Amino acid sequence: MSKRPINPDDLAAPVGFAHAWLVESGDQQTLYLAGQCGYDRDGKVRRPGDLVGQLDDALANIGAILRDAGMAFADVVQLNFYVTSRDDYASARREFGKVWRRHCGRHFPGMAMFQVVSLFDPEARIEVQGIAAR
Repeated sequence: MSKRPINPDDLAAPVGFAHAWLVESGDQQTLYLAGQCGYDRDGKVRRPGDLVGQLDDALANIGAILRDAGMAFADVVQLNFYVTSRDDYASARREFGKVWRRHCGRHFPGMAMFQVVSLFDPEARIEVQGIAAR
């Protein structure tokens, strides 16, 4: 078995963590994704106050990690969503669906959503974390 960090050059450099860890054993690959927010290359939230925009950016960041690991959204088997407002999510579900389909098509892994008091970055409204396998 081998393990290696995945830190794409087009994402903000991680400090004290890796964007993901790829674990390989024979033909099996499992990618453990760290939580991703809607950060730009400099590690700043691209769209403060915009929950849907931050989901779009977080999924784009996950897409970059997946590509760097030789995977795609079709390989994602589980995602956790952490939001600071369940009500904001509930009112934006239709827009969330549009963003989801643009990144993931009709692939729906196991998912869970949690409302949290806050995220590490006070500008962040959503964080997405999960696992991919192939």
